[in-house]
Amino acid sequence: MRDNPSYALDDAEAIKDLVRSNPWCTFISQVDGRGLVASHYPVLLDEDAEGIVLLSHVGRPDEEIHELGRHEMLAIIQGPHGYISPGWYDGGPGVPTWNFAVAHLWGTPEILSDAENLAVLDRLVEHFEAPLPEPHLLHATSENSEYARRIVHGTVGFRLRVTRMEGKDKMSQGKSPETVRSVIDHLERPGPYANPPLAVRMRQINAETLG
Repeated sequence: MRDNPSYALDDAEAIKDLVRSNPWCTFISQVDGRGLVASHYPVLLDEDAEGIVLLSHVGRPDEEIHELGRHEMLAIIQGPHGYISPGWYDGGPGVPTWNFAVAHLWGTPEILSDAENLAVLDRLVEHFEAPLPEPHLLHATSENSEYARRIVHGTVGFRLRVTRMEGKDKMSQGKSPETVRSVIDHLERPGPYANPPLAVRMRQINAETLG
């Protein structure tokens, strides 16, 4: 990414929060004979590990495509993002832009055993089912548990210990408080570019500016 210290997202805890809130991840590998390959899967943090450690899985075909575990992989986590019109600025010249939060995380995947993979899948299901009034958990019934044990062989779980990271949180920093408030207001209104999640993140990142 373009280096811009004003928008740097380089705090490990802040990046962990971004992962927790936005668990849909893009995995990219450079593979000899194939070039760049990409896949998309949900991730969880290994909350007990030191540093940033991602837990996820891929289907068996994607394991082969990525040559999983044989080289470094890039994981991309994308937070709220959206178009910002210069018409929302509080006076003065302006150009259209895009506000966004993103983290690039590198590491070499460590392949999990079937038992570890099943435990990660169990955690994933529990994580996403928990908010529902009637969670459908992986081991809700003996029949479901048996089904889960069968399908786990079609997936490959892995742990990605992040060895380097790069992030950016571009949320109109440097603009006047009036302009930031105006942009947030427009994002919260009904319309073609309504984007409440982006407005929430703008409030968080610009808390000092807004007072």
